[in-house]
Amino acid sequence: MSTLLVIAKEPRPGRVKTRLTPPFTPREAAGLAEAALVDTLHAVAATPASRRVLVLDGTPGPWLPPGFEVVPQSAGGLDERLAEAFAGCAGPALLIGMDTPQVTPGLLTVDFDGCDAWFGPADDGGFWALGLADPDPALLRGVPMSTPSTGAVQRARLTDAGLRVRDLPRLRDVDTAADTEAVAALAPHGRFAAALGRLTMPTGR
Repeated sequence: MSTLLVIAKEPRPGRVKTRLTPPFTPREAAGLAEAALVDTLHAVAATPASRRVLVLDGTPGPWLPPGFEVVPQSAGGLDERLAEAFAGCAGPALLIGMDTPQVTPGLLTVDFDGCDAWFGPADDGGFWALGLADPDPALLRGVPMSTPSTGAVQRARLTDAGLRVRDLPRLRDVDTAADTEAVAALAPHGRFAAALGRLTMPTGR
């Protein structure tokens, strides 16, 4: 695999994980977002790749580990921003977001031998990962994002283009307070689980 892309927002209060407020404050939600992003970036850092790119809305902070290029997200809707992220890749690329801190290097180590695309469905109907052997931004432009059918539409876009698609395991995104507990239980030793534990222990709130 040539490139691993992470598309993310700078974890600033009021700008990320707003659906977690309440029960969490904007600062607490941003702390959870930062922990999820750091877990994700460290999983990417431990994955074999010739290039690791953070496609960022905002400014990098001390949470960014070494070994990453940082490029700004483009303007437009999410479909356009994802398309532009792939447009910057000259060879095979796998893109993920910052909402699945339970991701592991093993999940991200994909082989395009015998397939043209990898697709990682999410429990909410979207997708947490998309890999393209030959990145074509047109495969993403116009796909309706953040709907219960986003994943189905995106996967159909791939197969309708004649691509051979392999599926990654279905994962749960962190979008709501209920998601935080479920995802933390899947990666109990990660930074995200630790951050949630500090916020939810009886003496901590």
